[in-house]
Amino acid sequence: VQLQASGGGLVQPGGSLRLSCVVSGFTVDDYATGWFRQAPGKEREEVSCISSRDGTIYYGDSVKGRFTIARDNVKNTVYLQMNSLKPEDTAVYYCGRKSGSRCWGYEYRYWGQGTLVTVSS
Repeated sequence: VQLQASGGGLVQPGGSLRLSCVVSGFTVDDYATGWFRQAPGKEREEVSCISSRDGTIYYGDSVKGRFTIARDNVKNTVYLQMNSLKPEDTAVYYCGRKSGSRCWGYEYRYWGQGTLVTVSS
């Protein structure tokens, strides 16, 4: 199982970024896949997740209305569109695969190397 995240970078407050996560060794329509982030000195925070079978979506309270998760079953890729970025969104973003098909009730079992998002003027 491999997950390769990309798309991070430096962006000004209010700007946008789109993260991509190309996965291999499994298919995104068999396992829930999502994003979590880790900022220095802070606990890991789940940002968003999409369930595999019914496509139900979870968003953390801090990103609701600003971030959108999507997946492409053909490309076996999961995306995170991040709009209206704030300095507090600065973190390393990881994409991960859950141990089951739904976002709720399952832990992340695999994740990639992460991509750094910095929101600063």
